[in-house]
Amino acid sequence: MSGLRVEVVYATPELQDVAALELPAGATAMAAIRASGMLGRHPEIDLARQKIGVFGKPVDANTALRDGDRVEIYRALRVDPRAVRRARALRR
Repeated sequence: MSGLRVEVVYATPELQDVAALELPAGATAMAAIRASGMLGRHPEIDLARQKIGVFGKPVDANTALRDGDRVEIYRALRVDPRAVRRARALRR
């Protein structure tokens, strides 16, 4: 079996960190995150609270990846988007 080429990305307001990896076939999203080194470079990442996804769709950490996938680590929201929309509507 051949390996997988995937990317792992994490963005903050200041930067975007992208790691391109080659992993064995059958690798999971969590295996890619660990292999990327993101957890060491960004100690603020807390995967117990933050979600991950592949191409914008939330996935479980044990999801098997396909060649070309982009694993995304999502930042926790600082404010509830619904509350922001309500406040904006009330100001109008």
